[in-house]
Amino acid sequence: MSDNTDSLDLRRYDRQMKYGPIGIEGQKRLLRSRVLICGAGALGSVSAEMLVRAGVGHLRIVDRDFLELNNLQRQSLYDESDVASGLPKAEAAVRKLHRINSNVTLEPVVTDVQYRNVMSLIDGCDLVVDGTDNFETRFLLNDASLESSVPWIFAGCLGADGQTMTVVPGKTACLHCLMPDGPPAAGSLPTCDNAGILASIISVMASIQFTEAIKILCGHLDQVSRNLTVVDLWNHQFRTLDTSHLREQGNCPACVEGRRDWLYGKRGSQAAVLCGRNAVQVRLEDEGEFNLNKIASQVTAGQVTSQSEFMLRVTYEELRLTLFPDGRVIVTGTEDDRHARSIVARVIGQ
Repeated sequence: MSDNTDSLDLRRYDRQMKYGPIGIEGQKRLLRSRVLICGAGALGSVSAEMLVRAGVGHLRIVDRDFLELNNLQRQSLYDESDVASGLPKAEAAVRKLHRINSNVTLEPVVTDVQYRNVMSLIDGCDLVVDGTDNFETRFLLNDASLESSVPWIFAGCLGADGQTMTVVPGKTACLHCLMPDGPPAAGSLPTCDNAGILASIISVMASIQFTEAIKILCGHLDQVSRNLTVVDLWNHQFRTLDTSHLREQGNCPACVEGRRDWLYGKRGSQAAVLCGRNAVQVRLEDEGEFNLNKIASQVTAGQVTSQSEFMLRVTYEELRLTLFPDGRVIVTGTEDDRHARSIVARVIGQ
């Protein structure tokens, strides 16, 4: 691939290049870099905007969801017109980001990150930025990062609290080092549904992610944090916990023993309660992709309320089903995955 960075007008990045650790050469490295953002919600959309403004060359944005009004309180990239459009978040994000920096190659992918596709999503990327809302997907990203040797930056927020850690395979501790027993049991942790969330903690944690990303992409791996950073913004408390000893202990199932339980599909469910949504995502593994037009014509239980190339919406009693072409259904109005699956079977006969 030819290097076209010399032909680009770098004046828009002038103030960034004047920061010593970046400079002209660091900026050119950014322009050649490729980043995968998993999740285009609060953290992911804020990180995406900063990376696009910084001049990252190629941004692949993957998200499984669509925009709703209650997203706007903390997902600052979007506005009411995006909600009204009914666009998936990945598509809405790319349209906004293109208007910010048209020199960046933007690739929206409307799908769920899962073990069957995660390696193809990471393929060709220099970095993965975590914008997900659940630990199962994060453990999958951790496995994929270790398998591909592509760094990733974990982050999560709840209430006014946040935490983040950078994982550089072979150099730092990984998420499994930090949580050797794997992710917490489903339903055991509070969510933004019951604990709420402040927009300010999103900006803080995304800023830390962005800064770590710039270090990696500009080639400053020696300056990447080796800590878990924990922030309590309400009480103005910032803590860093050194994680280097976790890897040195030599007993991590993932980065030391080489196990890839999530990457190989040995762990992980096919139904997920969506954070802050009173909704369950169901993936019908045996059905492949959906023909939305065919399903719309065959719905007998419930009523089709809207349809586009990206999704089909059906109401059934007090529930709303949103079907995506990649074989997923989001059932809004319940957090019971068994009930959600039975409703999907009733409405679309699967």
